[in-house]
Amino acid sequence: MSELKTLIFDWDGTLCDSITHIVEAMHGAAKLMGLAASSDQAVRDIIGLGLPEAIATLFPDIDEPGFVENLRTLYSEQYLTLEQQPASLFPGVIETLDTFRSAGFKLAVATGKSRRGLDRVLATHGLIDFFDMTRCADETLSKPHPRMLEEILNRLETPASCALMLGDSEFDIRMAHGARVRAVAASYGAQSRAHLLQSRPEHCIDAFVEFQGWILPSSGAAQQQRIDNVIG
Repeated sequence: MSELKTLIFDWDGTLCDSITHIVEAMHGAAKLMGLAASSDQAVRDIIGLGLPEAIATLFPDIDEPGFVENLRTLYSEQYLTLEQQPASLFPGVIETLDTFRSAGFKLAVATGKSRRGLDRVLATHGLIDFFDMTRCADETLSKPHPRMLEEILNRLETPASCALMLGDSEFDIRMAHGARVRAVAASYGAQSRAHLLQSRPEHCIDAFVEFQGWILPSSGAAQQQRIDNVIG
């Protein structure tokens, strides 16, 4: 197996505990537009897609461009209102990413968020210049198409065999497979372990703090103790 050089992360539900905000914002926007309510799980199941693709999946009978654009605008407004109390990063994210950087990994984000949305949350968490590369759905093709990962790999000069994607949705796993990148699923985000395993990830973690120990087993115990000290 090739040496692992680049770690690529989804954002919502993988690094950031923002799923509740996304679900509430979509419900709020749909209600304002007079649409029948979707289930919470139905909304969770479209997280990872770009917003246009997510709306088309949730509301397939809506094809009037003006209506769709109004729904997109309302969703964004609802989400910004909820983000006045910013969603937190999952426990251990900063400590673990720092460990990966110290170990020489390149770090990237591949997200269904817009560029404007990602830059806003990166700034909120003091991470605006933290990652070697970030790519958003409005800059390329939406997940699960592999182009987002291919563009990251090209920019970071990383062969697909030397990269790994961590994500909490089937779209992340399918995108990784399409790009011939190793895939690890995160069951603590949008979709369940059983659902994620249907996409055949290489591994599945149930908490973000497990990831570092799986990538760097020799240092996992010591890093876990440092994380426990921070969040305990």
